[in-house]
Amino acid sequence: MGFNNYLLLIFILTLASCQPQQSQYEQLGLEEITITELQEGYRNGHYSIAEVTRAYLQRIKEIDQNGPELNSMIYTNPDALDKATALDEEWANGNKRGPLHGIPIVLKDNIDTHDMPTTAGARAMKGSIPPDDAFITAKLREAGAVILGKSNLSEWANFHSSFSSSGWSGLGGQTKNPYDLSRNPCGSSSGPGAAVAANLAVFGIGTETNGSITCPSSANGLVGIKPTVGLLSRSGIIPISFTQDTPGPMARTVTDAAVALGTMVGVDPEDAKTTPSKNHFTTDYIQFLNEDGLKGKRLGFWKEPLGEHHRVDTLMQQTARLLEEQGAEIIELENISGENIGNASFQVLLYEFKDGLNTYFKSLGADAPVKSLDELVDVTLRDSIEMHYFDHDLLITANKKGDLKSEEYTEALNRMLMHTRDEGIDRVMNQHNLDAIISPTGAPAWKTDLINGDNFSVSSSSPAARAGYPNITVPMGFIDNLPVGISFFGKAWSEPELIEIAFAFEQVTQIRRPPVIKNQAQ
Repeated sequence: MGFNNYLLLIFILTLASCQPQQSQYEQLGLEEITITELQEGYRNGHYSIAEVTRAYLQRIKEIDQNGPELNSMIYTNPDALDKATALDEEWANGNKRGPLHGIPIVLKDNIDTHDMPTTAGARAMKGSIPPDDAFITAKLREAGAVILGKSNLSEWANFHSSFSSSGWSGLGGQTKNPYDLSRNPCGSSSGPGAAVAANLAVFGIGTETNGSITCPSSANGLVGIKPTVGLLSRSGIIPISFTQDTPGPMARTVTDAAVALGTMVGVDPEDAKTTPSKNHFTTDYIQFLNEDGLKGKRLGFWKEPLGEHHRVDTLMQQTARLLEEQGAEIIELENISGENIGNASFQVLLYEFKDGLNTYFKSLGADAPVKSLDELVDVTLRDSIEMHYFDHDLLITANKKGDLKSEEYTEALNRMLMHTRDEGIDRVMNQHNLDAIISPTGAPAWKTDLINGDNFSVSSSSPAARAGYPNITVPMGFIDNLPVGISFFGKAWSEPELIEIAFAFEQVTQIRRPPVIKNQAQ
């Protein structure tokens, strides 16, 4: 070899060594991958479940724990690779468990897993491993999902302090928004929101009492389905409210969210709210994915959330016109209920939180880290880390409430349900013959502030949340590279209609784009 050729070879080798090495995640082409695409890859032998799981675990390590420190995960499943390998063997033997076979997912860390801690982000719950899976956890495993781990959340699903920072927990710290690490991911399902947006999993399961699926989905550019209360079981989920709580999927597409929803339905003897769902659920929500689903639809445009952010208002008005162009008729609504029932809802939450949390602690048996809300208050108030930023005043206030036979509770519950259902969503939709109601889900993500707490401005979650009715948010647009969603909500058990409308909107707009995640030092 001549000297010049030798120098050229050295140059080429040096240049190659300077090139960034692709991660297995990048080599496999997993960014923004869907359930259908992933399973097609398994079928054609492009990759194995174990390879995909390993790639996601490595990405969690690189993006979530090192580098940018997204901090969306509170616990990574040490058995995930073993589970994936077993699923590979089942696939090879012709045994496909279900529509989620080999799909890596994350669960919010208030959803029970018998093999991992469930903590609600509270230091008092550190290491608490429940005796059984939650009903929906078992359903997801039966369908073949690989649970990569438990995601961070606003502590106690954000029902703990007089003010707080969404995505913060004493155990997990502060989750960041992948679109801008200085901004908030919203909550309380902040962990699933940030993780799925950053492609650390194919989809996640969050929970909502009021806005905790829809807001983080909006702020992280995701589709979030908050189902009718009772469509999905809450047994094995650390509660706030028996009346308002529900789990739901958070995904990058309406299709993936619909697939996930169908795997979790079913009547659960341990959750009385699921009994009425018997004649209202299906395991196949894919059948409602209709590209022409906006044609002929009458949509009520609820305008009350407008006026807080002019750029959100403009985007929403543009979206209303687009919906009309796709064949929908828009009917403007100034209000849904003439009554302000915010305090009634708050009283319901306080009473049901105390009752539900004490019941959950009992379900943990002798190994429960705390045995009652009374004990939790005592332990929390003596914890300097828990008390560093926030007062946990809601724990104290709830603990002072009586039982569910209290007149104050029953009156508040009846008033809330009457004015959100019969005199709220049902009345308005019947009066105008509506198929759904639309409104902006929220504003762009605000700067995270552990001193002053959250800076909410726009929100449309309360009517559906307090009624226990379904709500789907879909990416609507971006404001300075921060995603904003539109909400579609309606009557009880109207998931099929809402999925049809949401899918048709998604297909026309295709707004979703992944975040470009940078180290804060960059």
